[in-house]
Formats: sequence, C-alpha cells, structure tokens
Amino acid sequence: MTRILAALALIWISAAGPVLAQTNTVVVELFTSQGCSSCPPADKMLHELAKRENVIPLALHVDYWDYIGWKDEFASPAHTARQKAYAAAGGRKSVYTPQMIINGTDSIIGARAMDVSEAIMKHMMEPEVIDLNLSRNGNQLSIRATVAGRAPEGDMVVQLVRYSPLREVSITRGENAGRDMSYANVVHSLEILGEWDGADALSLTTPVSGPDPLAVLVQRVNHGRIVAAARLP
Repeated sequence: MTRILAALALIWISAAGPVLAQTNTVVVELFTSQGCSSCPPADKMLHELAKRENVIPLALHVDYWDYIGWKDEFASPAHTARQKAYAAAGGRKSVYTPQMIINGTDSIIGARAMDVSEAIMKHMMEPEVIDLNLSRNGNQLSIRATVAGRAPEGDMVVQLVRYSPLREVSITRGENAGRDMSYANVVHSLEILGEWDGADALSLTTPVSGPDPLAVLVQRVNHGRIVAAARLP
C-alpha cells in the first residue's frame, strides 16, 4: 500500500499544469549537493516539480560536502547560510542534504514524494494573503504587490531569485563519481531587494539582465513563511 501511495504521489507531482483552479503558488527549496550520494532522487524529483505551473522549485546547492572529493560548481556559501537560518528558525540543530523546505516552513527529508505532495497541497489551499504581479520591460523588472487578505504579522523581505532551468554535469570524483547528473532550476543568484510591511501597496523596479528565468519571493523576515511568490520565464 505504501508503494502504491508513493507512486500516486509521484504522478501528482509530475502532472503538468495546475490540479486546482485559483491555487496559491508554492515554493519548494531543495538543499542539495553534487557530492551527496543521497541527493540524486531528490534532484530528479525537482525536474518533475518544474513541470508544474503552480510550483516554483529551486535547487540551492550547498558547499559543505565539497571536502569529500568533489567540488560542487553550483554551490554557494550563501545557500548554506540560508539553510542554516531555516534550521535556526525551525529549532533544528543541524543541516543535511537532501532537504526540501516548502514555502519557508515545512522541512522534508530527501525525496519523500508523499510528504512533498501533501505539503504542497496544504500550502496551495491556504487563503491568498498577497496579490503579487511581475512584469518585465527589457532590462527592467517591475514588482507590484498588495495585501489581498489579512495582512501577515511583521515585516516581509522581497527577494529576487535568478536560476538556470537546466544544468548537466559529469561527476568524476566523490560519492557520485562516474554519474552524469542533470539538475533543474539551479539557483545562481538570490538578492534581497527590500523590506515591506504590507501597510501600503508595494511598487519596486529593479534592473535585470540575461536570459535566465527569475522568481520573486515575499517572505516574512528571519526566514519565516513565504507568503507570496511569482516567476517570469
């Protein structure tokens, strides 16, 4: 029965297009590493999540496995710091890979399809709090947001994420030596654009360049809940 449920969860995760109308967009952050032998199943799941219109999956490669024989070219100390900040916010004493953080709050170990699908569905069905809209004109990105429901308590940070939709690597050393790996939505830039208290409408313009897609996350300060997210291809 468990295997059947897991298979159904994978089918749901990989289904293209939204399952329900007018559902919230959900952010899935995967903390992973090319040097981690347990990570490939979670990396594969991110490819399936990337097919969904109402999910923003992001791969944040960490650097603390680089010492075991293979340096992850996508890894960043900033990603490690973000994962550690999530751990501190959630009262966890350690970090690990692979770990998925759903909408800034739910922590899921590895590639547990059932747990991931349940968490995504839960966040999809929550009342919409922020109406977030993005538009791009050449090298200028415009961000507009208003409170659509009950305003979140406390300040929020507005973050710009740039990522590569697909990266492929042949790993020659470390725990995954000899494997040709494919990675989806590899984050290469995460920038805080400013803070917002929700009292007035948000209006920001920031320069962007290059062909890679982008996402904007509105998140409670101190690595709290992600209350709104949107992306542009």
